Amino acid sequence: MTDIAPSASAPQYPSVIDVVGKTPLVRLAKLFPQPHITVLAKLEFLNPTGSIKDRIVRHIVADAERSGRLVPGGTIVENTSGNTGAAIAMIAAARGYRAVLTMPDKVSSEKQNVLRALGAEIVVCPTGAPPGAPDHYVQRARDIAASIPGSFMINQYDNLKNAEAHYLGTAPEIWEQTQGHIDYFVASGSTGGTVSGIGQYLKERNPEIHILLPDPVGSIYFRYFNTGSFDRSDIGTYRVEGVGEDHIAGCMNFGVIDEVLQFNDDDAFQAARALAEAEGILAGGSSGANIWGCMQLATRLDEPATIVTVLPDTGLKYLSKIYNVPMV
Repeated sequence: MTDIAPSASAPQYPSVIDVVGKTPLVRLAKLFPQPHITVLAKLEFLNPTGSIKDRIVRHIVADAERSGRLVPGGTIVENTSGNTGAAIAMIAAARGYRAVLTMPDKVSSEKQNVLRALGAEIVVCPTGAPPGAPDHYVQRARDIAASIPGSFMINQYDNLKNAEAHYLGTAPEIWEQTQGHIDYFVASGSTGGTVSGIGQYLKERNPEIHILLPDPVGSIYFRYFNTGSFDRSDIGTYRVEGVGEDHIAGCMNFGVIDEVLQFNDDDAFQAARALAEAEGILAGGSSGANIWGCMQLATRLDEPATIVTVLPDTGLKYLSKIYNVPMV
């Protein structure tokens, strides 16, 4: 067999972990035809496991390895809605770790099967379990970690390395790709790492950039942002995955957010379908929420503006939940 010399335009990487990041930014000209509006979407589903969460797990695991909190052959435990779990499972496989992951039962079957395929052990918990209950997926992960000596939790909700990964990686990419020409940034959030890390970076370079957080009905963030408190009666179930929350995540920095808008499942799923049909981009429900947020901005802006958003994961993970079912 003839040896093929590596091409300068097609570099070789030592492992799959090394191809995380550097995702493209694409203009959504058909979905947003207004001549004075430019909407740019960062295609985070082009990361190795199909989601933006590859970025934070790579960053947090590398830091834990350097500090000695995660040792060769160790166990990573985490609560996840699926995407962080896939990133953990990928990196655990590549680096030789055991992965034990807990998740609410609303997580799509596609996402659960991906985790199993990558060798992770999963524990499914009831979506309706209240925070702090033994069968709540966050508490279950903490209890499992406590039972395994030397285990390491990513702790994505409260680990500030989550937001730092986006501050150091995703945000500079956006700034370079747009040459700093940004008026609005839209990102829904659960842990808050994406909107907080990117939002901080953008605000430091231009305080006039408006940061919008779409939040699902059933999450507490909308009321908390507007009043500084929340009511337990606000907590409800919703089908969109990976956004909203029933507690205040330590990574969520409301200080960089200018506006929070509430959406429902239909808003997000219809926007995701519109994105697929108009632009040929198959993305998940959280991407639909972000696109919905961009739509709200586009309808109220009279002056020229550039809106940037992220598409956190691929719609291939939600075929049975969004795309293969009739809309009401």
